[in-house]
Amino acid sequence: MAAKLLYTVIVADDEDELREAVCTMIPWQDLGFRLVGSASNGLDALQMVEQYEPDLLLTDIRMPFISGIELARQVREVRPATNIAFLSGYDDFEYAKQAIQYNILSYMLKPLTMEGLAAELRNIRQKIDAQFALFRQNAAQPGAPDARAAMLMPLVLDDYAEAEGNSQAEAYARQCGLLRDVEDRPFYVVMVTTLLNEEGGNCTAPAFVASVDALAAKYLRGVSFFTAGKVVSVLLGNPSDFEEYLHILADEIPQMAARVLGKHCRIGVGRAVRSLTDLHGAYREAMEALRQGEGTESSVQFISDLVPTVKSGSLLCKRALEAVDQHYMDADLSLVSISGMLDVSPNHLSACIKKYAGETFINILIRKRMDAARELLANSTLKVQDVSRRCGYTDQHYFSYCFKKYCGESPNAMRRRLRAEKAGDAL
Repeated sequence: MAAKLLYTVIVADDEDELREAVCTMIPWQDLGFRLVGSASNGLDALQMVEQYEPDLLLTDIRMPFISGIELARQVREVRPATNIAFLSGYDDFEYAKQAIQYNILSYMLKPLTMEGLAAELRNIRQKIDAQFALFRQNAAQPGAPDARAAMLMPLVLDDYAEAEGNSQAEAYARQCGLLRDVEDRPFYVVMVTTLLNEEGGNCTAPAFVASVDALAAKYLRGVSFFTAGKVVSVLLGNPSDFEEYLHILADEIPQMAARVLGKHCRIGVGRAVRSLTDLHGAYREAMEALRQGEGTESSVQFISDLVPTVKSGSLLCKRALEAVDQHYMDADLSLVSISGMLDVSPNHLSACIKKYAGETFINILIRKRMDAARELLANSTLKVQDVSRRCGYTDQHYFSYCFKKYCGESPNAMRRRLRAEKAGDAL
């Protein structure tokens, strides 16, 4: 009999006694989990999510530095396959409803007994079991034919479809339910997905359409179909929808494929187009992006990331690091905002930074801010509060925590030490 899969979990809570009790008193393995880390604030929790890629994050909703809602949003950016369960000492449900879109599985009110938490973890285990089972089942059993897919296939695959005209194509789209009415005029993106076996060979089955569609439905309207060893998805939305959600979806598919199916996944994404008769061109772009994927590993490629060459490899990483140097003092600086400056997808930029810089964007940004803070503390008379603002931190306590974690001493302690050293040198 195969051993039961243990879901990995990270616990985040600023109440030290409660966090320690949860970590040590809960029989994690008996409940189907494996504890991989704990954090006392949102910053550490986010870094642990990047490092350990957990199946579950159990977090207080009111955390120092990064709130539970903001933490959930940032976790979705880096690890959309991670589920989140909230703990709270307040009846924050109205507040928590903001985060429903961020894979929130459970909302628990403190005080919570260890027995009550264990019972809820059993429920969470069942929910994740159901998620994985559905993804696995969808990948194994072809779904029923979809009239919308039948309508889209010739538009996507044939290069002569535009001869019929976009108005006629839209009429067909309304008849089969792809478009709601004559006022429904979305943009379209074509995404092509393939699964790879251990040797790097294509093992995509028609049933994988349902798995892709189920994940896509969390973020965007869309229809997928299978053709010649690949799943082709036509996604509908406005430019802001694609800007916010497309890179998240393109990350979650390979994350789930790896975790649930044990397979690598390659994805190619074309540019957004305005009409149904442009879908064939968008499909060709997605296929070209797919072909640019690297070897046997999982990869996500957007056609917009491939040209011009300035968007590739080490040069793109260099430009990103230059952008960090120029904008680190901006409190809202993020991987997504820098990818917008460089006109590439967050997925592509993150992969380039990890490959060529050898670490994550978050760590690079923190190091830049801490180096700048150290310089200001050593060579200026600015108050610590002003130093924190100049280094991109609106919360002085958050800044001081990061500084001590990175430098081994508080900002004031460093300043006192440097002054004492200078005074000693002057004698």
